[in-house]
Amino acid sequence: MAKRKNIEALSAQELYELAKRREQEELESEREEVKAQIEVLRVQRRELIAQHKKAVGAVDKEIRTLKRSIGSAVRGSRSSGNISQAVLDVLSQSGKATTKEIRSSLEQSGIDTSNLGQCLAYLKRNGRIAAPERATYTLA
Repeated sequence: MAKRKNIEALSAQELYELAKRREQEELESEREEVKAQIEVLRVQRRELIAQHKKAVGAVDKEIRTLKRSIGSAVRGSRSSGNISQAVLDVLSQSGKATTKEIRSSLEQSGIDTSNLGQCLAYLKRNGRIAAPERATYTLA
């Protein structure tokens, strides 16, 4: 083991190196403390995310259960047939109709219009309806 010198016996260069070494040791010590704190916070974050996912899952499950309980009642109140046929019926009656008019007519009939845009695009691709203007449709 190296012999320790009295601080007063050290040269300026030795004091500088000693101070520099001490400063690096303190800096490394601070880094280790910060790393430990970060790890603790990451563990807390993981736990919070797990709790959040569990709570959201429970709420989603309850929503699905409630949807199933009303799903059969809603399906029974809709008119028979599909939305494509209903759109064609509306257009055959009016000749030319906007998307809003088609939607309101279908809703009055009790038909779900959540996928009306997809239905109109499908009918247009298949050449059963035409769109002479934006958001306006006629039978092809």
